[in-house]
Amino acid sequence: MDIVFEFIRYSGFANITIGHVFMIVIGGVCIYLGAAKNYEPLLLIPIGFGIIVGNIPFLEEGGLQIGIYEKGSVLNYLYYGVLNGIYPPLIFLGIGAMTDFSALLSNPKLVMLGAAAQMGIFLTFLVAKFLGFSIQEAAAIGIIGGADGPTAIFLSSKLAPHLIGAIAIAAYSYMALVPLIQPPIMKLLTSEKERKIHMKPARQVKKIEKILFPVLGFIATTFISPGALPLLGMFFFGNLLKESGVTERLANAARGPIVDSVTILLGLTVGASTQATTFLTKQSIMIFILGAASFMVATASGVLFAKFMNLFLKKGNKINPLIGAAGVSAVPDSARVVQHVGTEYDKTNYLLMHAMGPNVAGVIGSAVAAGILLAVLG
Repeated sequence: MDIVFEFIRYSGFANITIGHVFMIVIGGVCIYLGAAKNYEPLLLIPIGFGIIVGNIPFLEEGGLQIGIYEKGSVLNYLYYGVLNGIYPPLIFLGIGAMTDFSALLSNPKLVMLGAAAQMGIFLTFLVAKFLGFSIQEAAAIGIIGGADGPTAIFLSSKLAPHLIGAIAIAAYSYMALVPLIQPPIMKLLTSEKERKIHMKPARQVKKIEKILFPVLGFIATTFISPGALPLLGMFFFGNLLKESGVTERLANAARGPIVDSVTILLGLTVGASTQATTFLTKQSIMIFILGAASFMVATASGVLFAKFMNLFLKKGNKINPLIGAAGVSAVPDSARVVQHVGTEYDKTNYLLMHAMGPNVAGVIGSAVAAGILLAVLG
């Protein structure tokens, strides 16, 4: 009987709480959104299953070394890549190898839309500080507005590692919900006439421009924000592998097996870090609210700045303000949303390639913003 009682004491049934049940349900919802609704499935399915993994109840005093926060456990070793900011630069390597800068190079002024969309980061940073978060915590929360999960994880791992779980889940959740969050804001801030603006076709970008840009872009951005060097270094390096034309095997590895493997480890461990005992707090709820506000402000800032730019552009060179919403770095989902909303009002208006300009600029912009915050507050 002693053995039976000991077995029961160690089982999940004896250690389960309402919090565990709630988080397991949340994990199931993430899997459902990824599998059934196709919302960022490569992220939400690993994160959702990770949430379930992290919330299987066990006796924490039992010395089993299985929890993600227990030294010596397998999950703890895998989580090392999150806590020490190893996984995000590797993901940036893959993103760089998948990125085409042609839209941005053909119309360089679109980089300003990527910069304008970062307004959500700094505004949320100030609000979070006002609400009582420490200045480092506020900076890590604000970066959610960039809609860039790896950047959010990288910055929070340096400034507020105890908030990584909540910040990562919030960032990836809003990335997945881009098709639901952005269109109402875009329609609210633009007129039907503005949504129907046709932009001039992009010029053909020369190969030499594509090769030089990752080198010169890296130097320029890291001189401004040296703190972003790990992210931007890997991002531009991955792009150089793609555009050089002579390292296709390396580019394929970066955008294929490497980024896929890291995405699995990142999603699973970030999800597993959301144990009910550490995740279900007032702070987590506030982070989700602030993250949503940050993302909405970032979307609105991009749209409004595009409208502002149009005040100084001649007829025929006007920007469709919808593409300003793509200034957040949810690549390529925000650009696809712009295309979808644009064709609602004019089926001949193809905005996808134009929207990719501010979209990739947003990736650079959020990394630069993270580097500045890290340098000042780290």
